[in-house]
Amino acid sequence: MTSLPIVGAAMTLDDVEIHRNWLLEKPRDLELQSFVEAEILSGDWAPLAERARKLLDGHEGRLGIHGPFWGFVIASQDPDVRAVVTKRLLQALDVCANIGATQMVIHSPYTSWSYNNLDNNKGEREKIIEYTHLTLKEAVKRAEDIGLTMVIENIEDKDPHIRVGLADSFNSPAVAVSIDTGHAYYAHGYTGAPPVDYYVHAAGNRLQHVHLQDADGYADRHWSLGEGSIHWRAVFAALGKLNSNPRLIIEIKDKSKIPASAAYLASLGLAE
Repeated sequence: MTSLPIVGAAMTLDDVEIHRNWLLEKPRDLELQSFVEAEILSGDWAPLAERARKLLDGHEGRLGIHGPFWGFVIASQDPDVRAVVTKRLLQALDVCANIGATQMVIHSPYTSWSYNNLDNNKGEREKIIEYTHLTLKEAVKRAEDIGLTMVIENIEDKDPHIRVGLADSFNSPAVAVSIDTGHAYYAHGYTGAPPVDYYVHAAGNRLQHVHLQDADGYADRHWSLGEGSIHWRAVFAALGKLNSNPRLIIEIKDKSKIPASAAYLASLGLAE
């Protein structure tokens, strides 16, 4: 990065209405979180999509959505579960095609249990990759067709490299890597994983998306930036070495503090 990156945010459509001026003042990236629920994806989401298009008239940043994740994993060994997950992802990709989103966040299949047990069970590493490919095969093809990238977000991942290897195994521009700073910090504080900036280094230019949230290393806080103890200078120093231009998405619980989070990074000279 040759200049300060511009941060965006994760919001519902209701939040976009509140923060629209902030969102449009610069080419800020947006991650819509209004298309996560199964009831919405299986229902008539056309009015929501129309609302999104109207609200984002004039938006110059990149648009993505958070994909569905409640109640399932993308590496289930149960073919019936995989079928449901595939259906949900394809439904979400239909939304993306409709509103012009070019990125969708999905959740990593790896857990803290995985770290200690993948090598305890013969072939387990390969099985997780196989099951994930079976789940995502149709979604990856659909994503390629519409020019979208699915980014795999760390949830409990203790090993910062394993998710990168999973993304690489698809050998497709439609699959890349996401990092959630709070999740990485939880793994660091609670399971002894490396610090957050190590996750950035491990992802390298496979990194195309970052959830920026502050935390204390104990739980998934989603605090406003500056309210926790994440070492932001180290994180942004690592980001500054990349050429992949990842979307930097503020994802916090208190959406009223989104502008304050951006201002905090600006006060540190890290972003705007």
